[in-house]
Amino acid sequence: MNGYTTFKQLHHHDDPLLIGNVWDAPSAAAYEQNGFKAIATSSAAIAHMLGYDDGEGMSFDELLFIVKRIASVTSIPFSVDIEGGYSRDHTTIIENIEKLHELGIVGINIEDTIVVNGKREFLATADFKGTIEIFKSQLRQKNIDIFLNARTDAFLMGIANPLPETITRMKAYEEAGADGIFVPCVTATADIQQLVNTTKLPLNVLCMPDLPDFKTLKDLGVKRISSGNALHDYQTKSLNSIIKQIRSDQSFSSLN
Repeated sequence: MNGYTTFKQLHHHDDPLLIGNVWDAPSAAAYEQNGFKAIATSSAAIAHMLGYDDGEGMSFDELLFIVKRIASVTSIPFSVDIEGGYSRDHTTIIENIEKLHELGIVGINIEDTIVVNGKREFLATADFKGTIEIFKSQLRQKNIDIFLNARTDAFLMGIANPLPETITRMKAYEEAGADGIFVPCVTATADIQQLVNTTKLPLNVLCMPDLPDFKTLKDLGVKRISSGNALHDYQTKSLNSIIKQIRSDQSFSSLN
């Protein structure tokens, strides 16, 4: 069984796929050593690590370098968050996906919003649906198997009444051939249940302070749980805390 097939099957088990979101080689190795079945990059964590804002602030070549280093230290299925594709040109995005596939990447996340002049904006539903159709068709012609997780951002954007917009977009992306649906920032059990009931595709949710626990998410029918940039943020806060402690102690005793 190849990595793509394994990764796809992990989205159809009774237990949700708890995916380790990584930003460098050590974080990837840590997840694998602790029994995680798959990893995926967090675009926000990598961007912040490199000193950029999230939203394609870094270049695709910079992302590719980090992905290559991560791939060199892990053997479990590996998916990459490509945000909006790091281009508005379909041909260029396909080329980017091919470069990832050559590194052994078995999945991608792609978003229906892009950041323009520092502000996140929706792509038209029909346009993003068409993009998915083009990508799936061209990748199929190139004999490239890759799990396309379509992210839809109504809850993340904080729009009024995000559920109907999310459902409309989910249905369109499923028709276009997406392999999974990612809805970051949804947390209410009733909303999650309705989303699960709306699509045949595996639903992916994101770590949030009020996200239900893993057992509840399993019972609701969620198939993938992402931590996003939460662990990277926690690590950064911990680093700031220990640095302050060292300055306060005027020694490195707190590192013992």
